[in-house]
Amino acid sequence: MSTPRTPASTPRTPDADWWRDAVVYQVYPRSFADADGDGLGDVEGITSRVPYLASLGVDAVWLSPFFPSPLADGGYDVADYRAVDPRLGTLDDFDAFLHAAHEHDLRVIVDIVPNHTSSAHPWFEAALAAAPGSPERARYVFRDGAGASGELPPSDWVSNFGGSAWTRVPDGQWYLHLFAPEQPDLDWSNPEVRSDFEETLRFWSDRGVDGFRVDVAHGLAKDLSTPYRPSNEHALPLDGSDPLYDRDEVHEIFEGWRRVLDEYDPPRAAVAEAWAPAPRRVLYARPTELGQAFNFDLLEAPFDAEVFRTIISRNTAAADESGASSTWVLSNHDVVRHATRYGLPEGTDTDAWLMTDGTEPALDRERGLRRARAATLLLLALPGSTYVYQGEELGLHEAPAIPHDELQDPKWDRTGHTVKGRDGCRVPIPWTPSGPSFGFGPVAPHLPQPEDFGASSVEAEDGDPGSTLTLYRAALAARARLQRGEELTWVDAETAPASASVVAFDRHDGWRCVMNFGTGPVPLPAGRVLLASGPLGDGELPGETTVWVAPVG
Repeated sequence: MSTPRTPASTPRTPDADWWRDAVVYQVYPRSFADADGDGLGDVEGITSRVPYLASLGVDAVWLSPFFPSPLADGGYDVADYRAVDPRLGTLDDFDAFLHAAHEHDLRVIVDIVPNHTSSAHPWFEAALAAAPGSPERARYVFRDGAGASGELPPSDWVSNFGGSAWTRVPDGQWYLHLFAPEQPDLDWSNPEVRSDFEETLRFWSDRGVDGFRVDVAHGLAKDLSTPYRPSNEHALPLDGSDPLYDRDEVHEIFEGWRRVLDEYDPPRAAVAEAWAPAPRRVLYARPTELGQAFNFDLLEAPFDAEVFRTIISRNTAAADESGASSTWVLSNHDVVRHATRYGLPEGTDTDAWLMTDGTEPALDRERGLRRARAATLLLLALPGSTYVYQGEELGLHEAPAIPHDELQDPKWDRTGHTVKGRDGCRVPIPWTPSGPSFGFGPVAPHLPQPEDFGASSVEAEDGDPGSTLTLYRAALAARARLQRGEELTWVDAETAPASASVVAFDRHDGWRCVMNFGTGPVPLPAGRVLLASGPLGDGELPGETTVWVAPVG
């Protein structure tokens, strides 16, 4: 047996299973903290906020891409997988951040983007300079076009950002990109591609990174045989038969990744972004593969007790079957923030809402935040790990009124200015009540912040007993004391408040989580109140409120 590789930096408390019930805080680096004063968040800025993250009570920090990138897609177009974007810092800066995080016993997860590179990646530049059929082009998906002279795309596949998934190069061939044209897809049937990414995993693991988030994990393996079969354009359910997504062959790739991750002591963790139904999503989470896969079901669910109960039951059962642990998430860098989603009328098309600058339909901000706080407290009581997106601990709403000429998301141009995209959840977060960027940095930020952001800043909420920041800190501290094992026992209507609007379950040692999805009060469960998402009535649990209670005695 070979000796496990020893990373340069490690957390103070070793724990191979830390990921199973961790609370992971997602940092979008360009919008977290600006230390050098150029309006763009950077690695040094993140390091300066490590004490804040530790005081919040999270277990790990996930960094969205910080690699060199032309920023055609917010850093998810990577030009060099083993470096730091010079606008964000250096490898020495990253090492300093990693050391600071580990000194505070925080694990660090980095975002790996294996489906595609940037068009500025040296490999793709070499491919464009090489001839059709060359080894340089074989790293990507280059094909001849259709039509009499190859003037048509090879297939009718559509990009996730709108328009054709194929772009033609000057010599007449076409290359595949499931996202923007600046994000050419790699050909994962090529052994050189597989070997190079395994070296990237080792590069960051050797420095001390504790885990990886795998972008578009379900998109790597593709059926490129002809005639090209139509794709369902990413619509669910997927069943392994789509030519582009969630193919059975992808699991061989991740089995290879697991062998690399297991070279370390403790093994490096990984979580797949795999948009697939639960029965197929858990395949990525097997111990022989990545170990976890994001569960986005609650992120997409309406605010409804029965829907939540069904999703929780299905996913905890799937986790038990796979040997993984569940993952829970309500917001991230790709969706409208959940405090806003929950304050809009049921069924609102958020893309259409953003096009009105958030004016139609009207947003009920107070209700949205009340529901968000309740849903978050429910999530933090569940077995498994929870992912928190930067700013949600402040109760931030979406920033829908970004002027068109300041939008950065490629969706805006790729859809002919009909979809504003994801910039509204990527606006830099506020740290102070005032200043040119509310404490984000000394100058105006790269995306404009709403004028009322100061009231939701860290400084404004710190020490306020009713603030969302105070609730998160209290919930994370209580969770650290209470979270044991992966068992969940549903409480039926005979022992819980008898209402279809209530979701209730018991955890280890009998502490109970009860969430009232309805608008009217229900009887408060018996026991000692540990925490509540909002004010409680006299013997009543108000509507859209969650409470944790402990048994008496």
